[in-house]
Amino acid sequence: MDFADVEEAAAAQAQDGAAAGHEPRIRSADLLMTPARMGVMQASRLSVSRLLMAKAIRERWTIELVRWQIDDRARGTALYRIDTGAMPFDFIVHSFEPKMEGRAGRIIGRAWDMMAALVEGPVSERDIRITGQEIPKLYAGRATPGTLIWARSNRSARVFNHTVESLAQGRQPDVPTLADVCYLMRNTGLDGNGTFGTRSFRALESTHPLRRPLDAQMLCAYMMRVFSVDLVNHLARCASPAAARLAPEIERFLGVGNASALGLILYVNNHPKLVHHWVQARERAIVGARRLRVAAGDAKLALLLKLLDKAIAFRREDRMDYEQFTASADIAADLASIRTQVRALHDTGAVRGKVERYPLSALCDVLDGTVHEEAYETFLGLLTELVPELCDRLAEGLAVDEEYATDPSMSIGHLRDLLHAEYGWAFDIDLEAEGASKFVWYKSATAEEPRRGPRAEAGEVFNLGLDLPRLVVGLEREIAQRPPATSVARFLLEKPEYRFIVSRVQTLSGMAFHSPHANIMGEQFVPCEITRFINIGIHGIDKTRDYLQRNLRGVIYQGAPTAAEIAAGADPHWFYPQEPVL
Repeated sequence: MDFADVEEAAAAQAQDGAAAGHEPRIRSADLLMTPARMGVMQASRLSVSRLLMAKAIRERWTIELVRWQIDDRARGTALYRIDTGAMPFDFIVHSFEPKMEGRAGRIIGRAWDMMAALVEGPVSERDIRITGQEIPKLYAGRATPGTLIWARSNRSARVFNHTVESLAQGRQPDVPTLADVCYLMRNTGLDGNGTFGTRSFRALESTHPLRRPLDAQMLCAYMMRVFSVDLVNHLARCASPAAARLAPEIERFLGVGNASALGLILYVNNHPKLVHHWVQARERAIVGARRLRVAAGDAKLALLLKLLDKAIAFRREDRMDYEQFTASADIAADLASIRTQVRALHDTGAVRGKVERYPLSALCDVLDGTVHEEAYETFLGLLTELVPELCDRLAEGLAVDEEYATDPSMSIGHLRDLLHAEYGWAFDIDLEAEGASKFVWYKSATAEEPRRGPRAEAGEVFNLGLDLPRLVVGLEREIAQRPPATSVARFLLEKPEYRFIVSRVQTLSGMAFHSPHANIMGEQFVPCEITRFINIGIHGIDKTRDYLQRNLRGVIYQGAPTAAEIAAGADPHWFYPQEPVL
């Protein structure tokens, strides 16, 4: 099929809204951008961890351990080289003996089990030495030239120690014990884009292998897993010359832990273009898959059945406890129901006995509203695996300029029309209702991280949150008092305090998916829904479980191929692994 035609048709449908029968179409922002719906969006071929892994497998990236100078107490340095074919990258690891003093999973921590830098390689001895001196200083430190990311992680003490002890005794670790958390080390920071003097991603060349948003961070996350496996093997050998090596099946099963908090709400506020382009790209990929003209026995339907089997088994084996989110067992049951209907389509070429022009689109329409939204979004994510080339092309458009620009010549009458056309949801919120202004977003003095607390208790703090509905309503109220022909330039001369919201509205005009349709200051807003959207949908993190409806914990790259398998050309459908049976 012609993927350019798919994109053109998808764009046209987004503009004119739509279509008869089961004609595939992009869903509306009114549906997708509510926090509740964003929170159930699942991983897809356009999630950045899957995009990066697909690229590495396709291009046969190699990962070489160049240096290992780490002692039996885990102190020392390691150097890995990632050869992408286009250019090499070096991952400089500084490993430390774990200690409880100063240990924390947040920026205020003073001790980590591993700190690393991803640098455009090859690095010099001076780079390694200076990185080792600077990286423990964190915000007081400065990266060497060509550095993209500073990373840090801590062990999952119980699982890590259990694995080392088991290997030292010549046996593999207990799979149920591993499955409680599914990782050996947990990411506690992936900082770049100018932080600590790292390279700004806007400055990366168009041919740079890690130019797409978050690629560099996700490569670091994968390298954390590589290092964690090498470290448990090393420490086991130090404890016993007869130690076993971690089996490849277990290495693939284990990912990298991840914890995310309220800072991702501010990330969404500050990256509206990225959010829009990613949601739109995912929707276009879904439309592309729904337009596939599949028939009975089609290979793409066979692949879809295989992927559903993996997702069902993964959910059934999931041992995580979820406080507010739907239990994996319930999702598995709905996915099994979906599989039955896909099987019927594969066997007969019909949806509920009827031959359709777009069978997959018809099936989506049948399923929508009849299964849990999370199961439905999982199915849509799997559909994107049927159009990998389209996903890769769409991904190249994700690197966007986040700058705002003001159009001073626009009339405020036109500006007001934009507000009513594109922010109707903001005018529908009762901003005067009880609890609508209950909370404020601020930086914690103790943790140096974003917090959301009752305005009455927080006192005089600088509000970090984007109060978008009040900004929109306030701007509309102000310009409604002036002649419509007045220019934006004239208005801003009189009211310069509105410059930010005016430039945001003008810059994002025509982008439907840029902001959550929510009042984040109100008591009805649930922060973890937006955090979950970033973690699962954009990052591609699995098993994200909530804590107090604020923090999320999950696993990156569970099931991903080993470094050797990437170089050999691994299975691109590595996600949703089953527990290994040794």
